[in-house]
Amino acid sequence: MRIDIISIFPRLFEPFLSLSVLGKAVARGLVAIFVTDLRRFAEDKHATTDDTPYGGGGGMVMRAAPLVKAVEHLKGAGRPRVILTTPQGKLFNQKLAQELVEEKHLIIICGRYRGVDERVRQLVVTDCISVGDYILGGGELPAMVITEAVVRLIPGVVGNEDCVRADSFTSGLLEYPNYTRPEEFMGLSVPNVLTSGNHAEVERWRKRESLLRTRNLRPDLFEKLELTKKDQKLLER
Repeated sequence: MRIDIISIFPRLFEPFLSLSVLGKAVARGLVAIFVTDLRRFAEDKHATTDDTPYGGGGGMVMRAAPLVKAVEHLKGAGRPRVILTTPQGKLFNQKLAQELVEEKHLIIICGRYRGVDERVRQLVVTDCISVGDYILGGGELPAMVITEAVVRLIPGVVGNEDCVRADSFTSGLLEYPNYTRPEEFMGLSVPNVLTSGNHAEVERWRKRESLLRTRNLRPDLFEKLELTKKDQKLLER
């Protein structure tokens, strides 16, 4: 898989792409990630990538020409998914991450300022994605969020793939509580079932806790679940 990120602040990505699980995935060749400086595609000697908006108003708008040139250069003869990070986009979630990991090539445009010239969306963008109902200074952090959520789904990136399958949202449920040593800490003990050695009971406990946690913390998710009879019995207990 290849991911290209277009930004006017490419250095923001240097530590992000060199450390932790993502850095190891790049080093092992499981994914190729490149960050392109948008200013390379500016049309004037000052490398200008933004301008004042038509119609007046505060703020600046990213110009169409540099962005379209950058995308066309990166996609070549291929047909990648071209993502624009924008508050106006579809809300990013685990289901969308699982859809994007099936692609061979992603291009992510980091928006800035008031946004980008609408013609960029019309000419080269295939997906507008938002990471939440709030405003950031630019699209670099959303690009990192999308990149990490997608890359960790690539087989081999996370050492224990059972962890990926058990992640919150993967099954529509929040993950169950987790514990590690010591068995008792500040008067709080690990639930007995987790030290019992009874794997079937452990699985039942984890499923019940996932159901309860989702119902209590994210009722919006819980309402969408199609509960089995076994799930209902676990909740009744």
